[in-house]
Amino acid sequence: MEMDPSENVLGEALAPCSRDPLTGFFRDGHCNTCASDHGSHTVCAVMTAEFLAYSKYVGNDLSSPRPEFGFPGLNPGAQWCVCAGRFLQAHDEGCAPRVNLAATHARALEIVPLDVLRRHALEAG
Repeated sequence: MEMDPSENVLGEALAPCSRDPLTGFFRDGHCNTCASDHGSHTVCAVMTAEFLAYSKYVGNDLSSPRPEFGFPGLNPGAQWCVCAGRFLQAHDEGCAPRVNLAATHARALEIVPLDVLRRHALEAG
């Protein structure tokens, strides 16, 4: 699997999203992606109780530990690379989490418009 260039939505070098817990399609702490990442795990989101409940409701339980996969389960405040489509779906439902733009991969823009990401940004960008 050849990784796409590590560039964020602002056209800069991709910043880390989370090393504890270790996130990303490649489990490298970044929201890096490649052609094999069919879910486009490219949006660095800051978990909220509302988003975790929503994600579980729509079939992706991010809050329950899965020790067999070395996954501790996420709590509010944790950063995690989420699927761009799921983020957009949560936005449309009114429960999108905050986004770390510096750590959100440029490929997210294929699914989520930049203005939507900016509306949920942790920082100005």
